[in-house]
Amino acid sequence: MASEALIEFDRISKAYGRLTVIRDLNLTVRRGEFLTLLGASGSGKTTTLMMLAGFEEPSGGEIRMNGTPIERLPPHRRGIGVVFQNYALFPHMTVAQNLAYPLRMRGMGRAEIEAQVKAAIAMVRLEGMEDRRPSVLSGGQQQRVALARALIFKPELVLMDEPLGALDKNLREHMQFEIKELHRQLGVTVVYVTHDQSEALTMSDRVAVFNRGDIAQIAAPKDLYERPADLYVAGFVGENNLLAGTVESSTGDQKSIRLAGGQTVKVTAPDAPKGPVTLAVRPEKVKLAGDAKGMANCMSAQVTELAYLGDQLRLLVDLGGGQIAMVKMPASGLALPKVGDRLDIGWAEGDASLFAAA
Repeated sequence: MASEALIEFDRISKAYGRLTVIRDLNLTVRRGEFLTLLGASGSGKTTTLMMLAGFEEPSGGEIRMNGTPIERLPPHRRGIGVVFQNYALFPHMTVAQNLAYPLRMRGMGRAEIEAQVKAAIAMVRLEGMEDRRPSVLSGGQQQRVALARALIFKPELVLMDEPLGALDKNLREHMQFEIKELHRQLGVTVVYVTHDQSEALTMSDRVAVFNRGDIAQIAAPKDLYERPADLYVAGFVGENNLLAGTVESSTGDQKSIRLAGGQTVKVTAPDAPKGPVTLAVRPEKVKLAGDAKGMANCMSAQVTELAYLGDQLRLLVDLGGGQIAMVKMPASGLALPKVGDRLDIGWAEGDASLFAAA
């Protein structure tokens, strides 16, 4: 994928009266990439998307597309496709008419419109539904129409604001792969907004994690998950055990951390913060019983809760000192522990991250 910049946010800010929701935002969207803006409600991700679409105007800074400032351009002059959570289809129009509308607004001839609409309907596999109105379509079918309408005039950039939020779990997961496949086929640049971490990790080339109007970290999904930049990202992206402790000693990159329960664990961390720290270790990295023996970090814990999920087992274990950890592991072929059992748990020193305590 080319790294050439298509979109540049240069020191963008956005305020509503005294409330600042975006502050000094710098962000580059690479041509052809699938970039997801991920964050909790109120983090600034949707406001950022709306400024890019032209539905909100920045309070300061510059937004450039292909090097040209666009923050003062009205939405219809930006040539950007937009897909909303509620689909925003015209209820009085058929599928074909909904798809033809953006082409008619651009002055395209009738024959060319018919050809483009036919191709768009085939692209999202809605053949035979051309004359149906949105009210008789399922949620997934309406979403396909909305996608086709955003793509039909071949924009360089498509923006998607929580487009799968109204769908049930199975359909949402299916549509994730459909959207990603369309992105791969068409090579269009996509900026996608969601609060769903799994969705962001599944679909994206890069993910920008928003926190309080700024980007806490932007990285490929694997890097974001395995090497969070700070404690906020470690706690927000996926599940993580966040254990309180203090640094006891440091030898090169190896740090010894005393946990609140009194255990001493080792972690590989080039830079050790001073004072109280938080150690983060993913639940799937924690091993149980015999698998924990001989690991750099091994300790006794008591099972407090257990959930059997068919293919997966989730346990909550008490480490002492008021700290509870989650363990996730495959359930097949295991003798299931019981609540109240004591067992060993452990993890490798390279499987944990270390941050200054909040």
